Amino acid sequence: MNVRPAFKIQVQALETAAFAPFGEIIEARRTAGQFENNPYDPETSPEEPKLTLTNGTPRLWIMHLRKNGVVFTSLARHRRTSQCLGSLHGKEWFIGVAPPNDFADGTKPELNRVSAFRIPGDCVIKLHVGTWHAGPHFVHDECLFFNLENLDTNKRDFDRAELPGEFEMVS
Repeated sequence: MNVRPAFKIQVQALETAAFAPFGEIIEARRTAGQFENNPYDPETSPEEPKLTLTNGTPRLWIMHLRKNGVVFTSLARHRRTSQCLGSLHGKEWFIGVAPPNDFADGTKPELNRVSAFRIPGDCVIKLHVGTWHAGPHFVHDECLFFNLENLDTNKRDFDRAELPGEFEMVS
C-alpha cells in the first residue's frame, strides 16, 4: 500500500499584505451612477489590479463545480496570463497558492512557501502571472465561479506540478 504523506496548511484570512506575493484582491467599490460625476479614475489609481491579458484572447466564463473539499495533490500555473476568480452567490471558498518562481519548463513550486487562503464570497482575487494554485476549493455541495483568463489558457499555458503528498487546508 502506497500512502502519501499529508501536509496541513493553516488557512489565512484574505488580507492585502499576506496575499501580495500571489496576487491582488478586488473588492467592491461604491460608485456613482453611470451618468453621474465620479472623481475616481481607474487609469491613474494604484488600487486597480494589474491584469495581464495581452498574450491571447481574454475569456470570461462561469464554472459550475461540485463539492471538492479542501485537499489538493497538485498545483498549476499560467505563465502568460493573470487569472481572476470569484464565487457567485456570495459563497466562501479556499485556494492553495505558491508564489511565481522561475518560468522555465520543469520548474516546480517552492513547497515551503505553499499557503492557503479563505476567500469571502464578496470579493474576487487576481493571481499574478505564474502563481502556482490549487482551487477553487469549497465545502458547499456545488458552487459557481466566474473565471477570467485567456481562451487558450488550459491548452497552451498550463503547467502542472504533482506534490509529494496531500495538502489539506485547515482552519
